[in-house]
Amino acid sequence: MSINLEEQIKLSETRIFKAVFPNTTNHYDTLFGGTAMHLMDEVAFITATRFTRKRCVTVSSDRIDFKMPIPAGTIIELVGKVSKIGTTSLDVKVEIYIEQMYENKREKAITGSFTFVAIDENKKPTKILS
Repeated sequence: MSINLEEQIKLSETRIFKAVFPNTTNHYDTLFGGTAMHLMDEVAFITATRFTRKRCVTVSSDRIDFKMPIPAGTIIELVGKVSKIGTTSLDVKVEIYIEQMYENKREKAITGSFTFVAIDENKKPTKILS
């Protein structure tokens, strides 16, 4: 089965939901920034792997913008999408949305971009698209 690039990008989109519990918050009772970055890198890695179906490693994260705090007791959705494809590398954009648990309110809180390189069994860069 052969799919085109646009379909491959769409199929690799990754969505993960998490509840913001007290063990993930800082002294302001909002999601700790390091925890947010950890979750974003994880979603970006899954997205990159689903797109390439190869071993991928993070090589950089570019500009993570914290637009608003994420309070404890909310639900977050992390969305990873392939945004750029190179020969051996690709960029994944990750957005975190806040959802209130008991109302229909949803807002974008954090955005960031992560770059991955596909590697072979010898840990050398390998082509993403054959």
